Amino acid sequence: MSIETSVTTLNNGVEMPWVGLGVYQAEAGEEVKQAVKTALENGYRSIDTASFYYNEESVGEAIKESNVAEEDIFITTKVWNDEQGFNETLEAFERSRQKLGVDKIDLYLIHWPVPGKYKETWGALEKLYEEGKVRAIGVSNFTEEHLENLMKEAKVNPMVNQVEFHPRLFQKGLLEYCQNHNIQLEAWRPLGKGDLLGEDVVKRIAEKHGKTPAQVLIRWCLENKVVTIPKSVTPERIKSNADVFNFALDTEDIQAIDGMNENQRYGYHPDDFPYDKM
Repeated sequence: MSIETSVTTLNNGVEMPWVGLGVYQAEAGEEVKQAVKTALENGYRSIDTASFYYNEESVGEAIKESNVAEEDIFITTKVWNDEQGFNETLEAFERSRQKLGVDKIDLYLIHWPVPGKYKETWGALEKLYEEGKVRAIGVSNFTEEHLENLMKEAKVNPMVNQVEFHPRLFQKGLLEYCQNHNIQLEAWRPLGKGDLLGEDVVKRIAEKHGKTPAQVLIRWCLENKVVTIPKSVTPERIKSNADVFNFALDTEDIQAIDGMNENQRYGYHPDDFPYDKM
């Protein structure tokens, strides 16, 4: 098993890599292009961007310039808060698709559950999905309550929910809810902004397995059946973050890391996001 071949199957039968490269805050131009090319050279087959990251164009260029066929790469992008609504989302999708320079997007997500808008936005995602313009659709930063509200009226249930998830924010209830409803949970900020790398528990387990703390944290996501997209622009780290398929954490390791939970967020709680300001 390697990063290149390790995939989960979404509820519509589409295969999604377990580990991808996140490009949030990676600067458009050379920085993000180098990160994407390095990732693809090292077996990554999933790249996660968003219109809000302002680097979709550079991501698309890097994919074109890489030696990996576009159809072998799983591309995720997201509709931002001020682009939500039915027609607005259809237009936003087209902008993203053109910037990325692809015919089809693999996974299109609602970036945040904008109150009073996200159901309408979901309707647009369903239309894109029905028309075959996207292979899978999902949400990001949705709580159980948001998912419940959405699925009451949805024709198609979300295939993915991408949320902040790491040992300090082990959203066990949300994870179980998503698993029970066949929604693949995906972790952003799996390394907790790098803060978790120095934690004694993580360092001890890393030493035990001859791995880095980052590899242990990524593996912990995988042991919990959570897809993850660690962000890095450093070639060595991008390469190292992929090397997580040749070891496993034992029950004791997993329990120790699970026990680090403090319900601590580095980002906003979806209910507290300043929707009116951004």
